[in-house]
Amino acid sequence: MTVTVSATGAVTVSVPATGAVPVTGAVPVSVSAPVSLGVILLVLGVVGCTPQGDPGIGSGYIDRFERSQLGKDWNRTGGNWRIEGGELHVRGARNHPLWLLRTLPRDVRVEFDVRSETPDGDIKVEIFGDGVSFAKTDSYKATSYIVIFGGWNNSRNVLARMDEHGADRVEGAPRKVEAGRLYHFLIERVGARLSVWVDDEVLLKMGDPDPLQGRGHDHFGFNNWQSDLWFDNLEITPL
Repeated sequence: MTVTVSATGAVTVSVPATGAVPVTGAVPVSVSAPVSLGVILLVLGVVGCTPQGDPGIGSGYIDRFERSQLGKDWNRTGGNWRIEGGELHVRGARNHPLWLLRTLPRDVRVEFDVRSETPDGDIKVEIFGDGVSFAKTDSYKATSYIVIFGGWNNSRNVLARMDEHGADRVEGAPRKVEAGRLYHFLIERVGARLSVWVDDEVLLKMGDPDPLQGRGHDHFGFNNWQSDLWFDNLEITPL
């Protein structure tokens, strides 16, 4: 998004279409000069931009969850996300992600450990989302790529672009989540290719000719529907 203020006080906002290249044209909003910061922020809110200006990850980001509280780096959109015994624990969040309040670079590697203590598996995370979105009904349209290992009662492995039920989602080879087993995830994007490994084995790959990127598509989040999940050792590295 770009915001231009003319000498007469007219504000022009150019808004990229979701998941697409920037549209031509703009949304004109005329106000009396001088234009205040509050007016510009109001314009941004009207056209649906991500409101927060979160810092980037710099040379990298690590969270070992060795504390009692989530802290200011995390946005809990709902659910019972909490730290227990040096791990991040959740159950029954029903698509209310826990978003990291750090922006991701265009090309990045995300690693973490996770286990599911329920036979339905269903390990779920989001990458390149807006950092604030969550489900308001049982139907959830994400702003991110959604990675699911052992979804749909441990029957499918899915990489989806904003809609986990969409026809354009990628399904990986059959592989079930074993209850109580600790898995190491590695998610990496380079160029237009997004890849997911579990314990050094490729789980999912997707080529996206129109990659999600930029403001509104630059956050990582842990997610959950109903399974009992334990996350740890998050490491994010720019590529």
